[in-house]
Amino acid sequence: MTPDGSEAGPAFSDGERAAMRRAVTLARRGLGTVAPNPVVGAVILDPNGRTAGEGWHRKAGGPHAEVHALRAAGSRAEGGTALVTLEPCSRQGRTGPCTRALLRAGIRRVIYAVSDPTLSGEGASALCRSGAEVRSGLLAEQAAEANHAWLTAVVTRRPHVTLKLATTLDGRIAARDGSSRWITGPPARRDTHRLRARVDAIAVGSSTVLADDPALTARTAAGRPCARQPVRVVFDRRLRTPACSRLASDGAAPTWILTTRPAADHALGSAEPVTIGPGSRYLTEALHTLYDRGIRSLLVEGGATLAGALLGEGLVDRVIWYSAPRLLGQDGAPAVRGLEVPSCAGTPGFRVLGVRRVGEDVRTVLEPDPVRRK
Repeated sequence: MTPDGSEAGPAFSDGERAAMRRAVTLARRGLGTVAPNPVVGAVILDPNGRTAGEGWHRKAGGPHAEVHALRAAGSRAEGGTALVTLEPCSRQGRTGPCTRALLRAGIRRVIYAVSDPTLSGEGASALCRSGAEVRSGLLAEQAAEANHAWLTAVVTRRPHVTLKLATTLDGRIAARDGSSRWITGPPARRDTHRLRARVDAIAVGSSTVLADDPALTARTAAGRPCARQPVRVVFDRRLRTPACSRLASDGAAPTWILTTRPAADHALGSAEPVTIGPGSRYLTEALHTLYDRGIRSLLVEGGATLAGALLGEGLVDRVIWYSAPRLLGQDGAPAVRGLEVPSCAGTPGFRVLGVRRVGEDVRTVLEPDPVRRK
């Protein structure tokens, strides 16, 4: 047996590695459309190692990736191998267990990349008990990255939070006169819309609504609205969002106002007030509420006070920072406010996951690293 409990055996073949790479690519197609479920890709190889079928989980409540792949494979699946990015489910939900579907199709070998933390090994055990050879860990890092938001959310019971920053070289997001359009160039803004299209919800603070009146919609490269729009969220403890704001009046996407105030006497247009219990844990409770409402990935786009509060409470899982080659000086508005760092020894640390140029700007992806200190 391998350390994770799967059956020991020879190294994975080149064909199996290629199939799992394809499964990871397929899984990414579900980003933004499957919440509260994970993104999953699957490839079926026939007994001779040839691709017989493939599929991915397309929407919550619909067939899982394994079922799509088995349907495509048909009778060629019998005696073959299934490669899946996530441990196959073994529980009855809105769809039947994927373990049962694999066994009924005659699959003899199942290779999955990442264990499902909600199953505690039940999927792999069910397959093993029925005589299937089960192995795990193939391209685990790549598969986990494709599914990182869901894997974080189901463990923390809150959405995976990505903080997006767009600043000048000196960390400013607006000039002294309040102007902020545009800090970054068109390629970076198009990249932001691709980010929006892949998350379940986009959030800002109430000060950003008052200052910028953002639309927070996802658009295609051609500038047209995407067919699916993420939920728009406003962290608005004091219920300051105007009914005339675009978020509350344009009807372009569902809008939730997270507030601790009674909403009966406030006109919020088409926006839905969501009451968060009063207290010092407003942000944590708000995120748990979003999780309970099916949100697994949240993109926070502003403002500085919200960014500082989330960072200060350790609620940011990833930072995507667009840095523009310009300066706004000491009187410009900072990207983060209210973050208290008493000494260099306590400076929050980050691990750089990637850096690339986007037009004239630089895009850096980071995640918190509690070990790293300056």
